[in-house]
Amino acid sequence: MMLSRMARRPLEIQKGVDVAIAQGIVNVKGEKGQLHHTLPKGIDVSLEEGHIQVKALGNAPNLRVLAGTTRALLNNLIIGVSKGYERKLLLVGVGYRAQLQGDTLNLSLGFSHPVTYKLPQGISFEVPSQTEIVIKGIDKQLVGQVAANIRAFRPPEPYKGKGVRYADEVIVLKETKKK
Repeated sequence: MMLSRMARRPLEIQKGVDVAIAQGIVNVKGEKGQLHHTLPKGIDVSLEEGHIQVKALGNAPNLRVLAGTTRALLNNLIIGVSKGYERKLLLVGVGYRAQLQGDTLNLSLGFSHPVTYKLPQGISFEVPSQTEIVIKGIDKQLVGQVAANIRAFRPPEPYKGKGVRYADEVIVLKETKKK
């Protein structure tokens, strides 16, 4: 039986992280919080002396791929409950501002009205300056989705680069029309 290269590698459990497997659900608890993952049918996860081993219970190609994906998702859970995830957004443009009021993020993005974004549960925001937003949480997928939702309010435009962008994003500017 062939496994994906990722699934063959045992997943190391970091100090301070507790992993429990029961009835197809993997519970991961750490200093930052607790997360769980429901295992897909045909995937087996075993706990062996500080390591997690993921195996496919068949030889179908989709099960082999799913084993590697499951290992990566479990790795994200372990990192999330021990270190956490963060995503940084930058507001580029004249008058573009972010302001945090309680559990609501108020954005001025050049529209005729302010844009408000309610904080989802499990996510925290920091606004170190008026043009920076730092999104933090333990769930990698949720942190990335919240960052994408905020970026979608005003994605960077290709001529001046104005808009909401990720801190590590590179915007290739287009050349304007010549007469």
